[in-house]
Amino acid sequence: MVESSDAASRVVADGRKTIAPALVADKADGGVVLALSGDWLARTIGSIEKTVAETGAADLGRAVTLDCGGVGRIDTAGAFLVEQLSRHLGDRGAAVEVSGISDKDNALFDAVRSSMDRERPAPSRPEGSAVTRALATVGAGVFAMRDEVVIGLNIIGASIIGASRRATGKTRVRLPAIITQMDRMGVRAVPIIALMSFLIGAIIAQQGAFQLRNFGAEIFVVDLVGILQLREIGVLLTAIMIAGRSGSAITAEIGSMKMREEVDALQVIGLNPIGVLVFPRLVALTLVLPLLAFIADIMGLAGAITVTWLYSGIPPAAFLQRLREAVDFGTIAAGLIKAPFMAIIIGVVASAEGMKVGGSAESLGLHVTASVVKSIFLVILVDGFFAIFYASINF
Repeated sequence: MVESSDAASRVVADGRKTIAPALVADKADGGVVLALSGDWLARTIGSIEKTVAETGAADLGRAVTLDCGGVGRIDTAGAFLVEQLSRHLGDRGAAVEVSGISDKDNALFDAVRSSMDRERPAPSRPEGSAVTRALATVGAGVFAMRDEVVIGLNIIGASIIGASRRATGKTRVRLPAIITQMDRMGVRAVPIIALMSFLIGAIIAQQGAFQLRNFGAEIFVVDLVGILQLREIGVLLTAIMIAGRSGSAITAEIGSMKMREEVDALQVIGLNPIGVLVFPRLVALTLVLPLLAFIADIMGLAGAITVTWLYSGIPPAAFLQRLREAVDFGTIAAGLIKAPFMAIIIGVVASAEGMKVGGSAESLGLHVTASVVKSIFLVILVDGFFAIFYASINF
């Protein structure tokens, strides 16, 4: 069939069927000739690898010729298999000659031979004793922590500089970007935060009432829930939820931009990636996390009111009256003061991990996981520091 157009000819040429590789042995004067035929390609040589291995292990005499004249197409995998067969036969004492290689494939065989001849570095053995290696591991971890701190301080410093430039009018404030991030991180997180806090408050109230009932002090469950929810649980669980929900999203978004080289493109056109990508998210987190923590406090108390009414028979009016006696504005402020600090930690860690993403999907997944784990750990650590600080000032 003759094709009338160049395009059709290319389709026929590119779409021709592959021929399975074959290896046939034949005796010749003074030795053995191994005739190769067919297409020796990566997708076809699987059918002949076993035959090649058996041939390389066989005793074929003192002289062997590999005749490649019948080979149609060959790629790097096929050339490697042929060269490997030649070397295996040579190791058995045979004088091997490879013939019939076309001119266009000579460069391919030369490259394969040079690669196989290249010396491989010997595997390095661990130096020193187990104690030395353990100390080296600790030292490497300390340096890694130092690098993490430097990256975080760099992001905070760049954000502060960006905020000052916006405050002085040198740079335009991108309110739509900040409002969009507030909607994503704050408004859309309200349902899950409210539901989680309602359930946590209900569980704490039920367990507290169950234990205090043995002492005839069931009414003090109001003090327990009020102080615990307003000072610790509300803001802490909210920050943990935001770290898992919004922190991972920040890392994934910035990491995807890094993979597609959009971050580099921002630098090329003269824009600071911290100001464009990190600053709006950091501001949005700092604004919405205290509001979400306040919603979590209200919903946690609502869950406690519901459970104490149904489980302990404490009416809502009595609950609220006891709550006013147990807590004051300082109790509420003690929890909400933590929220901006936790928000900054989540935003900085998530942004830093996003900036470290490489060019693979595996790297993105690893840094998203690292972002969530580090954020939750640091949030809990900061909460502990605040607890110690409040105790030292009797707050």
